[in-house]
Order: sequence, then structure tokens, then C-alpha cells
Amino acid sequence: MPPKAAGGKSKQIQASKAASKGSSGGAGRKKWSKGRSREKLNNAILFDKETYAKLLKEMPTAKVITTAVVSERMKCNGSLARKAIRELLSKGLIKQVIKGHGNGVYTKTQ
Repeated sequence: MPPKAAGGKSKQIQASKAASKGSSGGAGRKKWSKGRSREKLNNAILFDKETYAKLLKEMPTAKVITTAVVSERMKCNGSLARKAIRELLSKGLIKQVIKGHGNGVYTKTQ
């Protein structure tokens, strides 16, 4: 059998197949999604005088008071929010509605 010509059809077909493989191979692969990232909260671990005054002024007027609500409004961590709720309760500024195992719901006194 004689050797094939350099510019035959098979070379052109192989080149076109290689070009089509390269372009479609990347598009068909699954892209792993990046997880949503929330910005880190810089919550306080101690009350300063302004925040403590704000706590005594605002929280007794809130309709629903929980650890999460106090933590979010006062920009403090959860343990500080629980201590603040206990203090407001001992001063008689709020009253207890529900006491669960690890959480409670409180409201303003009338």
C-alpha cells in the first residue's frame, strides 16, 4: 500500500474533531458552587455605658424580647444578651412569657 498524502481528508476531519472537543468539553462540566459567605459580626462581649443605657431604655419597651433580639439590637454576643435579660427581669422592667429549656420569651411590663 502506498503512503498517504500529507494533506488528505483524514487530517482535516481529525483537526475539526479536536477543535470541537476542546470547546464543548469545558462547557459540559459541572461547576462547583461557592458557598455563600456572611460577613463576620463584631459583637461586643461587654457593655459600655452608652450601650447599657440604650439597653435600659429600649428593651423594656419592646413587644417581644429574646436572646436573639437583644443580641441583634445591642450588637452584643448571646451570653451577654442572656445576662442582660436576667438583669432586666430582676429589676422588674420585663416579664417572662415562656421559659423553655435553653431559651425564654419575655415581654414588656404593662
